[in-house]
Amino acid sequence: MSTLTAPVHDFADLTGLVAGDPDRAVPVVEVFTGNPVARLPQSTAADVDAAFARARAAQAEWARWPIRRRLAVFERFHRLVTERHATITDLIQIETGKARRMAFEELCDIPMATSHYLKHAPRLLRPVRHPGAIPFVSTATEIRKPRGVVGVIAPWNFPFAIGFCDAIPALLAGNAVVLKPDNRTPLSPAYGLKLLREAGIPTDLVQIVCGDGPVVGPAVVDRADFVMFTGSEATGRRVAAQAAGRLVEACMELGGKNPMIVLADANVDEAVESAVAGVYNNTGQLCLHVERLYVHDSVYADFRDRFVARVAALRVGPGYDFDAEMGGLISEEHRDRVAAQVDRAREHGARVLTGGRTRPDLGPTFYEPTVLENVTAGTDLFTEETFGPVVALYPFATVDEAVRLANDTRYGLSASVWGRDLAAARAVGARLEAGHVNINDSAALAYASKNAPSGGFKASGMGVRNGDQGLLKFTESTNVATLKRQVLTPPPNQPYEKYVGQTIRMLRMMRRFRLR
Repeated sequence: MSTLTAPVHDFADLTGLVAGDPDRAVPVVEVFTGNPVARLPQSTAADVDAAFARARAAQAEWARWPIRRRLAVFERFHRLVTERHATITDLIQIETGKARRMAFEELCDIPMATSHYLKHAPRLLRPVRHPGAIPFVSTATEIRKPRGVVGVIAPWNFPFAIGFCDAIPALLAGNAVVLKPDNRTPLSPAYGLKLLREAGIPTDLVQIVCGDGPVVGPAVVDRADFVMFTGSEATGRRVAAQAAGRLVEACMELGGKNPMIVLADANVDEAVESAVAGVYNNTGQLCLHVERLYVHDSVYADFRDRFVARVAALRVGPGYDFDAEMGGLISEEHRDRVAAQVDRAREHGARVLTGGRTRPDLGPTFYEPTVLENVTAGTDLFTEETFGPVVALYPFATVDEAVRLANDTRYGLSASVWGRDLAAARAVGARLEAGHVNINDSAALAYASKNAPSGGFKASGMGVRNGDQGLLKFTESTNVATLKRQVLTPPPNQPYEKYVGQTIRMLRMMRRFRLR
């Protein structure tokens, strides 16, 4: 039996970390019940100004810290996150309504990201010597410098993980951060800031601002030296345009309409189980989650029947223990949006195989895990991101057909291919237009590979997280070129024609011996 009593925490201690006016506060609700649990100060443009000023002043000193001293802060932060995992899980659940299993998995991303950059930051940030323009008598040294203050605009679906997976490399690179979480999910980000300060980060280096997205978001973009945004495609386009108008770089992860392809030789049992996780983890509120399932004709009926039976048996409900496999959606408004997509698909001939109903008996934001087939191209469920516990099944006859259908979307974030013949499955994956391609995993594997970049094609975003570029993007590079002996101009009184001949011979030598 799930436990529904919300854990008790000092929410005022957390909301007090927000740069805003307590007299202009809005409620933060426990999603499972809809009951208010805290009052969240709202930031004005003046509050955002002040937050950036404090962060900028602190950054000047932080950037002078030796990298080893900055790393020591994050060694302690890593330890604190793993020690306080239960509290972080509580806060994520309270503000999002997700199942405890998923809340725990969310927080695990931060120790993983921290471990990765603790190992790689020294290499990435040390000066790199390159061959100079003139062999033997010149050098070029690449120096990495922090950009200044990074604006991080984080979404509600992974409030702890996404905000800090961006903040960690930005801070290690020597930047300050102004973090804007969603108004519905400020508690776990504020607790993360509390842990950072406990770990020894300068008090003003990380600031949190909160408020309506159309008001506070643009204020952050207007003041940041680099913008990291995660959210919807429509908002991402506005953020990109605003940042570009200031000649400020932006990196963004946007939406997805992610396909999973089950080939004829796939292990159906394993594909079914992974598909359940890929579709219904985080109640489907995951940019990487599977929304379209393409299954080869020869195994379609078998896969469908097993998958539907497994989905129908999912344990759905509220609770602060690990019993439930799926929790609620973020809000009643989002629940209604998901339900409307399913209803319109039904009106156009789609068949609901399981689910398809709201569940007010479980809580105000619950919607059943849903499987449909016969979804037609005339519906928004066919083309638009649903971002809920809903998937559509489609049969295919040939690999070419599956690839064409999978790529038939303006998005390109994640994709999955299943087959026993790994070479054949990888060959299919190589044809997919997606930033993440998982072979025999539905959604998480590619993103969890912290050594490799994580990004999206087409309308799914620009730039990457993870890998070397996940930290280097928060830096500017300076090329310090040194000339040991003056050879760039002709000697006095030498005819220029002779200098031309010498230069041509040197260029030929550079090509022959590959000295550049």
